[in-house]
Amino acid sequence: MNPGALPMITVISATNRVGSNTLKVATIYRDLIRAMGREAELLSLEGLDLNGRSPALEQIEDGLLIPSRCFVFILPEYNGSFPGSVKTLLDMSRYRECWWNKKALLTGVADGKAGNLRGMDHFTGVLHYLRMLVHPNKLPISIIGRVMDESGKFTDPATLQAVRRQITEFLEFCGEGTPAMPPV
Repeated sequence: MNPGALPMITVISATNRVGSNTLKVATIYRDLIRAMGREAELLSLEGLDLNGRSPALEQIEDGLLIPSRCFVFILPEYNGSFPGSVKTLLDMSRYRECWWNKKALLTGVADGKAGNLRGMDHFTGVLHYLRMLVHPNKLPISIIGRVMDESGKFTDPATLQAVRRQITEFLEFCGEGTPAMPPV
């Protein structure tokens, strides 16, 4: 990274489930971060072989994880917690290079009413073990089917406003100053 350059942010869709709402939400986050003038990339776990170290994983580490200083994890609720695929990503990676002393933002996604609060708490513990700093504004997005349409756009103005506020706070937390808010 160039001195004085803004750190790259990687948004991670933390499930390997094909066609998930999680990937739709992660895409919204990436697009909003870019609209605020920041470099952001998207990592989807769909189709990624996490059964061992592979050339594909090494390419992701070298191209996305190691260069990124800040991460946004979009965490769907799986059985009262978070998906094993994202834990496996953390476990299989060169964790000291990829995660240590970096910053994270968590957003929970669920069909139910709690927005994966418990999963975000569980995941926070894992990230703290990896010496990551977790932003305190963890946003639970509940009843995802009612706040998002089929095309992957938020239809609920309050949800979109909460997401924008969360991203703005996180960009400041990442040491990037106050970002310009994209037009509504």
